[in-house]
Amino acid sequence: MLSKFVVAFIMASAASTGYAAEDAPKQRFSHEGYTYVYQVEDTKAGKVISGRRYPDAVAFNLAVKNGRVSGVSGGQRVAFDVEDARGAAAGN
Repeated sequence: MLSKFVVAFIMASAASTGYAAEDAPKQRFSHEGYTYVYQVEDTKAGKVISGRRYPDAVAFNLAVKNGRVSGVSGGQRVAFDVEDARGAAAGN
């Protein structure tokens, strides 16, 4: 399952992305033996983060809206506060 640390990292990198969705390159990083390849799209409803975790090619699709992250990772529903993800990344 996509960890809160990973979401915090993705959101931090997404905040610095100034591309339109169709121009946005795939981004990637590694954490705990997995490589995450994803794309961030800004929509009217908020950010949408989608991609796959390798080597097992597990898909994830997350929406960030009103301070909440929700969506599907590895076929399981996930939901938590953005601040919880930031706390996980900070080691809290």
